[in-house]
Amino acid sequence: MKTTIKELTLENFQKYGTFAPLTPPTAKPLAGENTPIRFWPDCGGVLDLGPNASNQLAIGICQVDYRDFKVDVSEFHSSCGEGNIPLDGDIYIHVAVPTGNGEIDAKDIEIFKVKQGTVVIMKPGVWHHAPFSTKPGETVNTIIMLPQRTYFNDCEVVEIEDELTF
Repeated sequence: MKTTIKELTLENFQKYGTFAPLTPPTAKPLAGENTPIRFWPDCGGVLDLGPNASNQLAIGICQVDYRDFKVDVSEFHSSCGEGNIPLDGDIYIHVAVPTGNGEIDAKDIEIFKVKQGTVVIMKPGVWHHAPFSTKPGETVNTIIMLPQRTYFNDCEVVEIEDELTF
């Protein structure tokens, strides 16, 4: 039996699910437009995790240009972890253990190099923020996985008093 290949459109695919580009060309990013960090939360659709799951997984994209290696802001989500996958380049991430008090000290931050295609899953409460591209002139797209609307409902962002450089 021979079949034809169909164009992927919302109308053609609706009985099976949905799809979305990871960086919607017409949507403004939540963070930054003309900055080295651009973030589109929940732009890749929402994955229903089934009747035994308490949340739906939202897929977003964080696009980072090469920038100075300084950590001057961090965030955490108290009720959920976060997953990251760098798609087209290596990244540096900063992390610190949960403090439970909304305060972070630069001396507690660790930096890790994450190879392209590696899934990083952070526990709830872990301090982190946008990744860093590792190479001058390089832009890296990173998939961000969180429960839907986390950035509106469960995200505490703080500036770091004594910024950390690396």
